[in-house]
Amino acid sequence: MPLLPPIGAEIPCSMLAINSPLKIRDSLVTVDFRGGIKHRVDVNPNDPINSVRMRTVGFKISAELPSANGDGAGTITIEQNDVDVDPQSLLRIAQSFPPKYESTMILPFTMVIEQPDNGDGPLILTTKNPAKLIGHLTQYPPKGDLYQLQSPVELVDLENPDITVATLQKLPVKIGGL
Repeated sequence: MPLLPPIGAEIPCSMLAINSPLKIRDSLVTVDFRGGIKHRVDVNPNDPINSVRMRTVGFKISAELPSANGDGAGTITIEQNDVDVDPQSLLRIAQSFPPKYESTMILPFTMVIEQPDNGDGPLILTTKNPAKLIGHLTQYPPKGDLYQLQSPVELVDLENPDITVATLQKLPVKIGGL
């Protein structure tokens, strides 16, 4: 039985990130992201025996922004920027028996913050550097396994890329098959 998924397979997974701290300008909010990601398995020419590249072909998670009175103050949507033309995400066999994997997801994304009450329209931000999530797995596809964000993700306005508008500080994500 092969340890790696077959080349060309598309693997959808659900994503859940509870209590994710997000700093927007000077405000710190904690939100729960829900959504999913889909990868297509590609050959890794650097190590075709022990690893595969994972091309992101779909990625979207969203969360409700909390308000002071308890009703929704808006939404946050995170979505992949564009087609993943140069996949950097990797699934690697760390140990053959029992199987252990290291899964690294490299995700450049766009964040849209919509707050209808502020009247300014949506705030559209993009990653200064892609998010890097790492999971240590005992099976693939993952089934509720925890991935950790390796460093905070700074988000900038495309029109002013030198100023960080928001920072995703932690993103402990449970990822599992759909």
